Amino acid sequence: MSRIRTVRGSRLGIAGVAVTGTAALLAATLSPTALAEDLPTRADAIESAGTVLTDRAAELGLTSAQETKVRDVVIDEDGTRHVRYDRTYHRLPVLGGDFVLHLNPDGTYRGTSRATRSELSLATVTPKVTAPKAADLAASLLRAAHLGETLKKLTAKPRLVVDALHGAPKLAWQTDAVAHDELGNPVGRTVLTDATTGDRIDAWDTLESASGDGKSLYGGTVPLETTKSGSTYQLKDATRGGTYTGDAANKTDQCLLTICLTRAPATVFTDTDNHWASGAATDRATAAVDAQYGTDVTWDYYKDVHGRSGIAGDGKGSFNRVHYGKAYNNAFWDDNCFCMTYGDGDGKVMGPLVSLDVAGHEMSHGVTSKTAALTYSGESGGLNEATSDIFGTLVEFHANNAEDPGDWLIGEKVVRSGLGREALRFMDKPSKDGKSADCWSEELADLDVHYSSGVGNHFAYLLAEGSGDKTLNGVSYTSPTCDDSTVTGIGRAKLGKIWYRALTVYMTSSTNYAGARTATLNAAGDLYGGDSAERKAVAAAWSAVGVS
Repeated sequence: MSRIRTVRGSRLGIAGVAVTGTAALLAATLSPTALAEDLPTRADAIESAGTVLTDRAAELGLTSAQETKVRDVVIDEDGTRHVRYDRTYHRLPVLGGDFVLHLNPDGTYRGTSRATRSELSLATVTPKVTAPKAADLAASLLRAAHLGETLKKLTAKPRLVVDALHGAPKLAWQTDAVAHDELGNPVGRTVLTDATTGDRIDAWDTLESASGDGKSLYGGTVPLETTKSGSTYQLKDATRGGTYTGDAANKTDQCLLTICLTRAPATVFTDTDNHWASGAATDRATAAVDAQYGTDVTWDYYKDVHGRSGIAGDGKGSFNRVHYGKAYNNAFWDDNCFCMTYGDGDGKVMGPLVSLDVAGHEMSHGVTSKTAALTYSGESGGLNEATSDIFGTLVEFHANNAEDPGDWLIGEKVVRSGLGREALRFMDKPSKDGKSADCWSEELADLDVHYSSGVGNHFAYLLAEGSGDKTLNGVSYTSPTCDDSTVTGIGRAKLGKIWYRALTVYMTSSTNYAGARTATLNAAGDLYGGDSAERKAVAAAWSAVGVS
């Protein structure tokens, strides 16, 4: 399960530093100390931050060669402001150049969270390695990752960037290599190449790896908000930003890198009586009911619990495509279409990937991309996946569906006997899948992000439920600690609030597990107090998975 990421913004000049603004405004849940009409607006926050950027340019490492743009704004209930920026250097995107300015309620400077503190100063932005050479290297790596398969329509187009994520900043080519496998399903790798030496710096997957009623495949009969059009009903929900679900007709996108020339169709499902599907997998509308329901529940979780309206926080709905590809064992969120896409599975390893926790997982990749934008490799990539597993799990619990009760298993509904286990991942003891890590070690960054996520998943389970043996909703859990300590849980609700605030206020693109510990401690202190039992529990849970 994976994702594609993009960033959008519009440009605004402030006091000699170029700044751009996005349309997201988030409200964190803190103890209210000001009336709503007294709170600063998004424009107020950006204006104050612009002044701080000018006054503290040297301290923040900003020079005339750099520009910044606002990615996100968070305003606490006491008026504290958090403005998140991306950065360019001589108009080249800077990987790891993002930072968050924290401002007091009066707009004065409070602190900064930075992805990297390295000085941005390059001798030249002219590459020695040519773009075609970088493209060839990326294409070769994609072929190597799919050794023995025949890849079709393979394309690779590099873009020049400044890499500040891997040691001293350097000029690099970031190349997205994409192709279709033998069944016509998309595959891809992003490759980071040193533009001076031609050495590979890093590589990672580009597809990340979510008032009628309907009979779903996994959740029983579920409520649906639909739209009447003439004598029929459309599977489109005006109460949740216009979210809808369409049929991809088992086709795939035809894309050149991140630009799709054609997309698999998303023909909106319709029904004559507003009672949707039969609950059978052979009925194409059944998977659509699951997908629409999963989107509804994910929307409701973020709105009800965190005050976030939609994935981007702007009140706009996404859309779903079901029946994508042929025997496609995947689901993914794509920022480029702002949509969720679900495969039907091959029937042997997986069934249709439209379960609640998968929907919550994948759509949470969209939330991450609009906030911390955790880089999808190394420890930050593991945290990216852990974030989606955590929120996918909390979405499932929030739904409170008796047919699919909340649990700490990922993908238990979609897994078939061919996988040899009952779920994709196990958050109480991640190593039960045979590949994931329970505890932090120096080798963690070398693992696939779906397995290095185990440390974050283990932390989340311990923080919410505590260590030892437990049975919840009929599922038995055993969660040992890495230091033989005993951890007392503080509940799922507090876990969700702490992780969400850490993600949206303190984490940046380069945050690793040590940084996540700091971010969640800061978040717990904000929410519950610096000497609170909750903050102490966060520290204990991180220590219990080897992160100190």
